[in-house]
Amino acid sequence: MAVVSKKEIEAFLAAEFPQGSFDLAEFSNNSITIRQRMSESDLRPGGTVSGPTIMALADCAIYVAVLREIGLVALAVTTSFNINFLRKPRAGKAIFANCHLLKLGKSLAIGEVSIYSDGAEDPVAHAVGTYSIPPK
Repeated sequence: MAVVSKKEIEAFLAAEFPQGSFDLAEFSNNSITIRQRMSESDLRPGGTVSGPTIMALADCAIYVAVLREIGLVALAVTTSFNINFLRKPRAGKAIFANCHLLKLGKSLAIGEVSIYSDGAEDPVAHAVGTYSIPPK
């Protein structure tokens, strides 16, 4: 059972990351989904979403999934991150990151993220990241 509610996470993100352009689209027991709204600064030449935008969304999805389980611990940090870009995202569409935690230990958490373009069935990227959980 989640320690932190969707409303609490949304308030935390709004206060700590006011520059963020994402919304919590889904907040179920097994996973979370974050929606990234696209702007011109998120695009790269060639009519696609930039890699850094996709990577930031995946990292944020893992962060939210971890915080939901351990509480609002701002100093939980990424220690490892790997991403595979699978296909070109649609430049004019939002992207979604769906994350579920593979492992939640006392000091490390591992999350897996699939990223989709709005309206597409196949993922545009797949990421796995590890977060360090600070001692209580």
